[in-house]
Amino acid sequence: MKEFIKEVQVRWSDLDPNVHLRHSVYYDWGAFCRIAFFEEHNLSTESMGRLKIGPILFREECVFRKEIRLGDKVAIDLQVVKAKRDYSRWTIQHTITKNTDAIAAIITVDGAWLDVVRRKLGTPPAEVSDTFSEMPKAEGFHWVD
Repeated sequence: MKEFIKEVQVRWSDLDPNVHLRHSVYYDWGAFCRIAFFEEHNLSTESMGRLKIGPILFREECVFRKEIRLGDKVAIDLQVVKAKRDYSRWTIQHTITKNTDAIAAIITVDGAWLDVVRRKLGTPPAEVSDTFSEMPKAEGFHWVD
């Protein structure tokens, strides 16, 4: 897959007292985009429940470049930057653009899969690998050992 992009709408409630996007909304949009990708690629919340797994984040970082204001047209994408070959650990990056081409922020998350019964990190089943293999790869994507 070449790209996965979701458009998002700036709501009045998303703004801070400076009348630009609150910092926490960027992180919410990243989560929205990741879960939308999973849902659209056969890894729904229902299937994660059946598989008794869930994504867990170790690090979530946002670099803010341009402020987003009410009325801006905003889109967010995702790309896998690096991963273990079994996708038990991974790094995903989101680029948030406004008004078609201005990069407003870049979010980077490091994550893994949690066995929700044992409450320990685990190796995901084939369904997860199948979904991740469809995720767009970042330029410079690499496997980690």
